[in-house]
Amino acid sequence: MQAPFEAVADIDELSPGEMKKIHAGGRRLLLCNAEGDYYAVDEMCSHEDYSLYLGCIQGRKIKCSLHGSYFDLASGAPLVEPADEPIRTYPVKLSAGRVWVDPS
Repeated sequence: MQAPFEAVADIDELSPGEMKKIHAGGRRLLLCNAEGDYYAVDEMCSHEDYSLYLGCIQGRKIKCSLHGSYFDLASGAPLVEPADEPIRTYPVKLSAGRVWVDPS
C-alpha cells in the first residue's frame, strides 16, 4: 500500500531559503526549501511552543528565533542548545510538478 502523500505546493513555489506553513494530515508543518531540496518538519520548536516559521533557514538547518536553537532539516536533530529534543520530519517527494508530503 502506498503512503498517503498529499500535494502541498508547486515545485517552483519556494526559492532556496524560503519556507511556508502547510497543513497535512491534520498537522501543522513547515515546507522548507534548503539549498534546492525540500524538507517537511513540524512547525513548532521542540524546546518551547514557538513557531519555527518565525526563524530562518541557514544551509540545511532551521533556526528557532526564540532561543537560537538550530535543527537539522533532514533528521530533525537539535544542533544547538537549548533544544535537546528533535523535531519530527516527514517524507517528501516531487512528482508531476508538485511537492508531496506524507504526514503519517
